[in-house]
Amino acid sequence: MVSVSNPETSSLVSTYRSLVPVRARRRIVRRIPVPLRNLVMHLLAAFDSARSAVVVRALGGRRNPARHSVNASLRVVRIEGKHVRAAVVKGATEWAARARNFHMVVAVLEDAEIEYFAVRGTGKDVPCVAVSSRYRGDVEEVLQIAFGLNPGYVRDASGGQLRTGASSKTWSRLRSSQVVRLTWNVCDPTGQLVFGPASGCDLEFWAESNGELAAPRPNAVVTRLQVGTELRVAEQKLFSLVPSQYHTGYARTVSDFTARLPGDHAYPIDVVYTWVDDADPVWRAGKDAVRRSLTPDTTEQLHDQADNDARYTSRDELRYSLRSIHQYAPWVRNIYLVTAGQTPGWLNSAHPGLRVVDHREIFSDPSALPTFNSHAIESQLHHINGLSERFLYLNDDVFFGRPVHPEHFFHPNGLTKFFTSKALIPSGQVTPDDLPVDAAGKNSRGLIAQQFGTVIAQKMKHTPHALSREVLAEIEQTYERAHWVTQHSRFRSPHDIPIASSLHHYYAYHKARATLGNLRYVYVDIGDALAQRRLDRLVAKRDFDTFCINDTVVPDDPGAQERMVKRFLNAYFPVPSPFELPGAEGTPTRRTTELGAAVE
Repeated sequence: MVSVSNPETSSLVSTYRSLVPVRARRRIVRRIPVPLRNLVMHLLAAFDSARSAVVVRALGGRRNPARHSVNASLRVVRIEGKHVRAAVVKGATEWAARARNFHMVVAVLEDAEIEYFAVRGTGKDVPCVAVSSRYRGDVEEVLQIAFGLNPGYVRDASGGQLRTGASSKTWSRLRSSQVVRLTWNVCDPTGQLVFGPASGCDLEFWAESNGELAAPRPNAVVTRLQVGTELRVAEQKLFSLVPSQYHTGYARTVSDFTARLPGDHAYPIDVVYTWVDDADPVWRAGKDAVRRSLTPDTTEQLHDQADNDARYTSRDELRYSLRSIHQYAPWVRNIYLVTAGQTPGWLNSAHPGLRVVDHREIFSDPSALPTFNSHAIESQLHHINGLSERFLYLNDDVFFGRPVHPEHFFHPNGLTKFFTSKALIPSGQVTPDDLPVDAAGKNSRGLIAQQFGTVIAQKMKHTPHALSREVLAEIEQTYERAHWVTQHSRFRSPHDIPIASSLHHYYAYHKARATLGNLRYVYVDIGDALAQRRLDRLVAKRDFDTFCINDTVVPDDPGAQERMVKRFLNAYFPVPSPFELPGAEGTPTRRTTELGAAVE
């Protein structure tokens, strides 16, 4: 391989390398006792701060090199039934743990001047680094030293027992493994989040023969390379995804692995929330005033759940839903919070990836405001200025439960995915006794049947909804009358259509612009007698892509229910996101918008 220099290598290390040939340096390493080698590595690390600094931001955002040093706090945790050590990192996230492991493997190989290249397309969620099998002895030796300095673990990439990387016996046992998983474990200070081999970095040994390197397993790009293929430098985030505002350094690779692939999601994806806090006295007064202004005929048409207090109750779920994005969906570009002039007191509204949007900014007819109908608000989301063409719409009681990827919700070519529920839309026409959600489903069914001749029966799961602005704008034109009626219904009405949560998906499907998706999901009714048991299972297993916790009925003991939900959310999402003001709790504040004075 023809190597290139990494811009983050320290001047001290570069000088040493320029004066001492590679083979001589390796002989020196083998002859120096391990304790002395460790001491030298400590001294070099003290001067090589540039390299370690790039990963600091990805592990919590604060520049505190101590948390990444060999003296960082270690804790014994349990991973796959085995007690192992993990570095305690404030602000730990899964994506940062993964980026950290990749970064450390790259740093070790570069410091030892062992030729490597980063690999894409293995079909795994973990990053991957490849070296020639000719260098296996050198690789094992330098990694054994590195694991002695910073405790970590190794196993066969396909599974098997987790073993300490500092032991020569470990590497002897793994000698037949052509792909190994390297892991420096990480946990957050609460111990609730532990990131082990699933967030590690794979190391492939490519067989070298007759001037050619052959991969030990398939990948989607290239599995054979000529020895001497020119290397280039690429950002590490190409191989281990981190949020756009973070930089984790560079890695060497070949040009084949830097090209855009058909399976890459090259377009931005934003998230939109609709949010309300019923504890806001200004908001409540406005809602009560509108309710009193309704005519008797209109009031009689409203179902009890059209203005149920449970529909508006905020248990601070938004804070934790945002944490779930920060923890498990680092690919999200921007977040838009659509409100009626409210802002949570804890929200860091100055964060560059977050924008609070007032209803008055998006409603095509301002006379429809104020509104207390989520169907009406959802009908206007595609009017958000600057919103990406493809975006996810979430209620604040929907959460990401483990690492997810854009392909969970969108095809690489831009087609959206939707997730049908086993729950069915009741048959027949709309009646006054219909729940608002059932009435809306029936209305949607009528529109689809009229235009496409098919009868829809299934409701949608309470998941993030993958939406297209173009499709939403087309729906606004195609079903102009129904869309206008929905926008102007101040409370949920028997005439509503569920545009964002259902109609979009069925319409796009019939237009060949959406497909049925597959998502591991669960809905927890927190009013159910078994709610606590189900929440406890969620925390213990963490095996759902997304989940929703909700209650449509006001509980007999709201305080007990709120405490149950709070305990669960703090246990599942203990790491604050950058969308929170440090230490802030607070009540919602009224916003002064560019459209006028404070919203009343």
